[in-house]
Parts: sequence; C-alpha cells; structure tokens
Amino acid sequence: MTDADPAVLETAIRAALVLVSGLCVLCGYRVIRGPTNPDRVVALDTISTNVVAIAVLFALLTDRGLFITVSLVLAIIGFIATVAVAKFVTDGEVIE
Repeated sequence: MTDADPAVLETAIRAALVLVSGLCVLCGYRVIRGPTNPDRVVALDTISTNVVAIAVLFALLTDRGLFITVSLVLAIIGFIATVAVAKFVTDGEVIE
C-alpha cells in the first residue's frame, strides 16, 4: 500500500474546508429563518459540529495538534449548549 500524494491530500482537505464552511452558512440561514425553535436548535448543533470539523481539518492541513485539543473542547461546549437550549425549549427553564 502506498502513501497518498501530499498535493492530492492537501487539495482534498481544502475542498472539505470549503464544503463544511458552506454548510455552516446554510445552517446559519436555518438558525435565522426558523421556522420553529427546535429547527433552530438542530441548526445550532449542526454548526457546532461543523466548527469541530473545521478545526480538525485545519489541524490536518497545518500539522498542529493544538487544533485537535481545541476541537475536543468545542465539541464538549457544543454538546452542553445543545442540551441546555433543548431543555429551555421543552421546559422553559434550564436550571430548576
């Protein structure tokens, strides 16, 4: 098995970065336009997941492991925020 050509790998990572960034913009539209609050919550969760993907792709592109740590922290914060917002949407309160 041979290693992938670095130029091809870099092109694929850059294309993935463009694609994921475009998906963030589309999800931003869904956050603004709705139509319902659960749709907005799902769109925000998708944006946080896409930001994690962007951080990982950037780590692959630059060979810096720090961005992997950043992506893990962003994933944890995104999960906690999604749970809090979902609880607020369903119950009207976050902390009872």
